[in-house]
Amino acid sequence: MMAKSEIMELYADYLIAQNKYSTATGLSELLSEEISHDQVTRFLNGECLDSKDLWMLVKKDIRNIEETDDGVLILDDTIGEKPYTKENPIICWHHSHMRGCSVKGVSILSCLVRYGDVALPIGYEIIRKELSYIDPKTQKQRRKSEITKNEIFRSLVKTATENNVKYKYVLADNWFASKENIKCIALDLKKQFILGIKPNRTVAMDLEDKINGKFKRIDSLSLRNGIAQQLYLKGIEFPVQIIKKNFKNEDGSMGILYLVTNDLELDGSQILEIYKKRWRIEEYHKSVKQNASFEKSPTKVTKSQANHIFCSILAFCKLERLKIKTALNHFAIKYKLLVRANQAAFEELRKLTSNCVT
Repeated sequence: MMAKSEIMELYADYLIAQNKYSTATGLSELLSEEISHDQVTRFLNGECLDSKDLWMLVKKDIRNIEETDDGVLILDDTIGEKPYTKENPIICWHHSHMRGCSVKGVSILSCLVRYGDVALPIGYEIIRKELSYIDPKTQKQRRKSEITKNEIFRSLVKTATENNVKYKYVLADNWFASKENIKCIALDLKKQFILGIKPNRTVAMDLEDKINGKFKRIDSLSLRNGIAQQLYLKGIEFPVQIIKKNFKNEDGSMGILYLVTNDLELDGSQILEIYKKRWRIEEYHKSVKQNASFEKSPTKVTKSQANHIFCSILAFCKLERLKIKTALNHFAIKYKLLVRANQAAFEELRKLTSNCVT
């Protein structure tokens, strides 16, 4: 009988190696029934693995690569779409900022730490919508979580700090630039942040305006492109720097990015350069879905869905370790595995074909 940890590692490897839906039977068949599908099923339906378990598995890696001056914490959420799976507290409807509408699936909020070109998840939370209510506008039943994403955000940052993860900045987009988050990072944890900020937030030009309650919308100010300006954000006691950056979208349209930081020593170009490191979490979202089978579990049991998500994140960590060892990115590693699988299948087909020749 295999230990739980052995099955977990095998299942995570399986999520990288396979290219269709991941099932207990599929793993058992892949290993020529060295492990029974019942063993895999019991593992998936067993005690839920969570963020604390992830930290224990990646802690050694973090300690080997951590750097105080270069480290950044990056936080963001993503949705793995599951349109055909029966709804439950994990698989339910979430608003997609990318699509601008609600989609059915599983949503997680992750915390990565990045040093140089290496980034590893050190914490995450599945958004569980346990509470049901009737929408007063539509009179339809809806679900909501007992805890907000911003509360989860603060919990993940606090946990990383309590675990003595070395980092200099917290990076996140404008969905997480609430007053509570800003105060938590700067005042409670004594850390620095660079966050996206919405253009309708209001600021005072100087301390006198702040005291007199004279606030203006950020997008009404004549901020110079890429130049940081010291201002007072409404509801925040201390001064911050805000920059505006004009950019061109892929479709040729122009956009504006506003960033806020409590590091008053940085200039505009430094703020932008550090914030660019946030993009790594978008690569994490893409890789965990396309290379680690995040969305490819057909199970309808909540426990097994949660443990599958955990193993998908563990599979990403394995790919990141392989990236360091092989100097190949996650997609190149996955492609190499796919080519090897196709070569084996092609060779087997040739053998079968030759046996049929009379």
